[in-house]
Amino acid sequence: MRPTLRAKAISVCNDKIEKKGEGVGLSFYAFFANRNDDTELLMEAAEWWIKTHGLDHFEKAIKIRAMIESGQ
Repeated sequence: MRPTLRAKAISVCNDKIEKKGEGVGLSFYAFFANRNDDTELLMEAAEWWIKTHGLDHFEKAIKIRAMIESGQ
């Protein structure tokens, strides 16, 4: 996952956790605006989420943040 996507994902996780608590879940779609203007980046996130890590559609934001911060 490229550094810009990692930074964006961590920021989104932090924001969701701050607003809704540590139990909040999210999907990789949360890292993007409602309109997809970067298909390549969306596919990169989807591959990391689904193919590389086999994650469910919704996962806890704290889990995703920890995975990304650890370099997974």
